[in-house]
Amino acid sequence: MADELRTKGKAMRRKLMGDAYADKLDNGLYKHPIMEKFAAYTQEAIFGSLWTRPGLDLKTRAMICVVSDAATGRDPELKLHLRFALNQGWTEDELSEALLHLAGYVGAPLVREALLTAIETFKEIAAE
Repeated sequence: MADELRTKGKAMRRKLMGDAYADKLDNGLYKHPIMEKFAAYTQEAIFGSLWTRPGLDLKTRAMICVVSDAATGRDPELKLHLRFALNQGWTEDELSEALLHLAGYVGAPLVREALLTAIETFKEIAAE
């Protein structure tokens, strides 16, 4: 069962982040033995189990991750989830507006950092 979930998870992860970015992570950060273990876990538990559940489409799931990251100040994860969201059809304008909307609920400092992260991420993606 775990191998099946991991296989499903690897495919889902690639779908969400794109082949080129998945290859970049796999051939860089996730080459380290400690991070290989983390990758195996997330491929099975997060991408193979959570992201493949019925009930929500991938576009909605991606936005939930963006909002969660911004609300908790998880800027490195926000970069990754912004990529997922763009790959699922959200636009830069829609994502920026969703982040701006959070200012009244989680505070301007968190939103400012999230917007700066979004700007940086959008530039990186455009340059790829």
